[in-house]
Amino acid sequence: MSASTQNQALAAILFLYRIVLDKPVGWIGVVPRAQRPRRMPCVLTRAEVRSVLGRLRGVERLVAGLLYGSGLRLLEALQLRVKDVDFERREIMVRRGKGAKDRITILADAQRLPLARYLDVLRDQFQRGSTAVELPDALRKKYPNAAREWSWQWLFPGRGGRYHLHPTAVQRAFRAAVQASGVSKPASCHSLRHSFATHLLEGGYDIRTVQELLGHSDVRTTMMYTHVLNRGRLAVRSPGDAL
Repeated sequence: MSASTQNQALAAILFLYRIVLDKPVGWIGVVPRAQRPRRMPCVLTRAEVRSVLGRLRGVERLVAGLLYGSGLRLLEALQLRVKDVDFERREIMVRRGKGAKDRITILADAQRLPLARYLDVLRDQFQRGSTAVELPDALRKKYPNAAREWSWQWLFPGRGGRYHLHPTAVQRAFRAAVQASGVSKPASCHSLRHSFATHLLEGGYDIRTVQELLGHSDVRTTMMYTHVLNRGRLAVRSPGDAL
């Protein structure tokens, strides 16, 4: 059985004795949990990224460009507001990312002009008739007019504009682009984030910088990308190259 199935069964037994039967469990409480196998991330080469992105169009192309150019998770990109993009400083503010953490990441120069043109069109639509967007937490009560302000609008609104674009729309378009490009790797939208980190490390950037851009709490999480660099973890050249 998989690790998650084993842990679920153990949790069910513990719940039965502790909560339902109200009996001491004893030794079973110290049974070690099954560990999920750690798998290497799927990383695309720069040529493969260009091939896949070149087959995307419209909003899906912009979202995918942010996943690779800024190292965002898919939901982080879709939850961006207009005010989170700073074109002058070339920065993107990620609010309440994984672990409810905020962070600042980079905005790729290649994304600035397409994104600015897209926002011009979006603003024209907004001025013709704004929609009250969903606000986080209790901001709706604290700032009742914020839901109709331009700065709080979704960067990638879904149908109707109240909520952001659904992830499945981007995922379907990305899968079709991967198939059309002929890339044989099991790539997903998250592979663009993996590729962002790997290509930065290949370019010689410090791993702490990459950790900060990705929003990892522990540098050991970022260290996994050193295993998929072209020359291996320690930049060792194979003796077979000298033959």
